[in-house]
Amino acid sequence: MNKERPPSTLSFLQRLKKRFFYAPLSSSDELLQSLKEAEQSHVIDSHSRSIIEGTMQLENMEVRDVMVPKSKMILIDHQASTKDLLNIMVDSAHSRFPIINSEQHKILGVILAKDLLSYFAGERESEFNYKQYLRDAILVPESKTLGALLRDFQQKKSHMAIVMDEYGEIAGLVTLEDVLEQIVGEIEDEHDLEEDNIIDFSGGRYLLKGHTTIEEFNEFFGIKLQAQDVDTVAGLVVSEFTYLPEQADEIDLQGFHFKVLKADSRRLRSLEVTKN
Repeated sequence: MNKERPPSTLSFLQRLKKRFFYAPLSSSDELLQSLKEAEQSHVIDSHSRSIIEGTMQLENMEVRDVMVPKSKMILIDHQASTKDLLNIMVDSAHSRFPIINSEQHKILGVILAKDLLSYFAGERESEFNYKQYLRDAILVPESKTLGALLRDFQQKKSHMAIVMDEYGEIAGLVTLEDVLEQIVGEIEDEHDLEEDNIIDFSGGRYLLKGHTTIEEFNEFFGIKLQAQDVDTVAGLVVSEFTYLPEQADEIDLQGFHFKVLKADSRRLRSLEVTKN
C-alpha cells in the first residue's frame, strides 16, 4: 500500500516556474543556496545539510589545515625494545604508530597496536620484531586536498598518512578520522584526551578551534584582545564580519589575520591564525 504524499508547500506559480523555467546549478554557491532552501522547506534537516556542506568543503581544505603537527606526534624509534613499544602504546592509547629512523629522520613504516597484542597472546619464543609487521606509510604533501586524501585512504585501505613539508621533512600526520570530522563534526571515544584549542603549526601559523574563549586566546598569545558581548574568538570574528563567514573568508583583526578553515550553516568550527 502506497503512503500518501504530503501536500506540496509550493504555490502554483512556484511549481509552474520549477517545471518550465528550471535551470541547472552552475556553481557551488548555487548548490549551497539550494541546500539552504531545502532545509527551510523541511526537505532535509540541518544535520544533513551540514554533512553535505562538509563534504563539499573537502576539496577546498588542505592537509595542513587538519594535520597533527610533528611536535605532537608519537614516533617510535626503530631501535626501541619490546617493553618500550608496549609502554608507549599503553600510555598513548593510539592504535597506529609511525616507526622512525631517528638518525636519518626517515619514516620506515607504521605498526599497529594489535600486532603487539598478537605477539603477547602467542607463545613468545623470540623477541618481538616490528619489521615482520611493518606496513608502508603513505607520504603526502601539506598542500594535498582532503578530498584527494580521502580517495587515497580508500584506494590504499589505510587510515594514516605522514605529512611532508616542501623540504621533504616530516611536518605532521593526518588520519582518516581527521578527514571524516570535517564532514560529520568531532568524533570522540572513551580514549580521547582533551586536545588543545590552539595548536602551533610553527612558522607563525596556528590552528584555532572556534569555541576557544577570548580569555584563553589572550593568555596563549600574551595579549588583551578586545571584545564586547562575545565570549569566543569565533564570536568575535563573526561580529567583525557582521555575518556568518564561509570557508576561506579572511579578515585582519587587532594585529591578527584570521582565515576560516571550517564552517557550517550555524557556526565557525576552526580558524587559521597568523600574527600580522
